[in-house]
Amino acid sequence: MADVIDIPAPADAPSTRRGRKGLLFGLVGALALGGAGFYAVYAGLLDQVLGGGERSHAPTVEAPDIAFVAMEPIMISLPPDYAADHLRFIGQLEVDPAHREEVELLMPRVLDGLNTYLRAVDVRDLEQPASVPKLRAQMLRRIQVVTGEGRVRDLLITEFILN
Repeated sequence: MADVIDIPAPADAPSTRRGRKGLLFGLVGALALGGAGFYAVYAGLLDQVLGGGERSHAPTVEAPDIAFVAMEPIMISLPPDYAADHLRFIGQLEVDPAHREEVELLMPRVLDGLNTYLRAVDVRDLEQPASVPKLRAQMLRRIQVVTGEGRVRDLLITEFILN
């Protein structure tokens, strides 16, 4: 039989205990420096060092000169072979305040145009969430044709529900 020979480890082999300590100290140091950097940026200490001047933490927002015109709900019946029975649409029109009354007077025509358009849209397009921006752009264009250029800035969809 063969004898088992015990070979001693070389004296210059690194200790695993020492390697773990170095890794631990490096990790703790990186976390401490990262936290200190985050605090310096968050507290605005770097603005003073880099000459950024005084900054307010709250951004100043000027109120835009706009008005909103609420639209009546539109209910569209869907064909019987689809999962949903109805489409419920409610929106608001962002208008120039000077033209608010004109747009309100034209609201029956706007609702008629949207009702006609939504009835003509394929139901598969209504079911896909990715198609909502396209539908919104189409509806806004139709509204702008009815009301005239420059009166309606945007269409805000507050409800678009298939049930």
